[in-house]
Amino acid sequence: MGRAPVILWFRRDLRLSDHEALCAAAASGRPVVPLFIHDETVETLGAAAKWRLGEGLRVFVGALEATGSRLILRRGTALDVLRATVVEVGASAVFWQRVYDRDGITRDRTVKTALKVAGIEARSFAGATVFEPWDVSTGSGAAYKVFTPFWRAIRGRNPGEALPLPASLVAPESWPASESLRGWNMGAALDRGAKILARHAVVGEAAARDRLERFRAERLEHYAEGRDHPARQCTSGLSENLASGEISPRAVWLAALGDWQAGRPGAEKFLSELGWREFAWHLMYHAPDLDRANWRAGWDSFPWRGDNADAERWRRGMTGEPFVDAAMREMFVTGRMHNRARMIAASYLTKNLLTDWRVGLGWFAECLTDWDPAANAMGWQWVAGSGPDSAPFFRIFNPRLQAERFDRDGGYRAAFIAEGQAEPPRTALEYFKAAPRSWNLSPGDRYPTPLTDLAASRARALDAYRGMDAAPAR
Repeated sequence: MGRAPVILWFRRDLRLSDHEALCAAAASGRPVVPLFIHDETVETLGAAAKWRLGEGLRVFVGALEATGSRLILRRGTALDVLRATVVEVGASAVFWQRVYDRDGITRDRTVKTALKVAGIEARSFAGATVFEPWDVSTGSGAAYKVFTPFWRAIRGRNPGEALPLPASLVAPESWPASESLRGWNMGAALDRGAKILARHAVVGEAAARDRLERFRAERLEHYAEGRDHPARQCTSGLSENLASGEISPRAVWLAALGDWQAGRPGAEKFLSELGWREFAWHLMYHAPDLDRANWRAGWDSFPWRGDNADAERWRRGMTGEPFVDAAMREMFVTGRMHNRARMIAASYLTKNLLTDWRVGLGWFAECLTDWDPAANAMGWQWVAGSGPDSAPFFRIFNPRLQAERFDRDGGYRAAFIAEGQAEPPRTALEYFKAAPRSWNLSPGDRYPTPLTDLAASRARALDAYRGMDAAPAR
């Protein structure tokens, strides 16, 4: 292989530190050609996630250039682009970080097989999760299906030290041509909403690391008791950076683990929430249809409604339930939604409106800048009752009672609902600037009356559940 270059194929892993594929490519001593492909999996991303990926790429291009390297951008089917680039630069190897969703695994297996047949070294590396899905199992060797024993198995486990940024990347004798990121227009589907989301995004590896350190210094102490109150700003905000791979989950885990071992308040709870992210990816690896099919087989007979007019009012944040609507508008304005609010919004759609969880999953995938296929799927099925380790179906979140408990002074609702306020805050007004013009929404409109009676719709959902013969987990 001599001095033949290594192509380093980046995906949603836009960082230089603690990147095993990058370190392996650098350690080879061969020229490294960093490559990002706008491939079939990028094409199918939701509007907000695609825009956020584009923003991450914009910052990452600059980060690589600061090291004396470059990021080559190509568009097309992954295998076709890789084959062409291998020939163009005379590469002998392609390295990348593994993924664990069904479509990504299918793509990577196809690529690896074809490259090896062509005599090209094709290697995948860990880094998208803290622990590999096949390295955490029950005593009988099976995958965990319940979070508590899974958490016991990984709680306190040290995944090894994070890898440092390589001292240098050897450049090829000549760089191949690159397409223009601007030409890709990855925010096209957002239209005017892109400018709104840009005000709330924290993009890039350096920003992600700063965000983690600020959280540890300023918010960690209050995390355990404050994380369920969306107006308190007690969470880390790292979800968008983890989703784009701008910080490694191992780096965050090690920081939280060290804080916990040092006895810092809030650290164990924060570590357990990282554990939930890990659990979601392990579930998706072992149950590839988690985002498509009811995990509990008996739920196939549940009388879900498909998409409907009520669900459209839910999407638009016009249900007449302020906590639900604030959550939906927060997502449209910031690209994220507080976790407590996600549960309330999901419960309202699947239980009060008896709408299929996949309708909600699809809308979240369209609107979230921190979209994570595993966490999104597990979260929706958990709330709906059809998933692994689910909340009992009869646990139906009442958005008004939830507001009394977690938004007592109304700060969260006021932040995102402009109607009825003499001087609405910027975040509440931004919703109307981001919403599609075809919705014809105005902050001067009257706030809608409740879409459904909470007590009656709860009783209807419970009747539907009693009429279903729930089967055990798959």
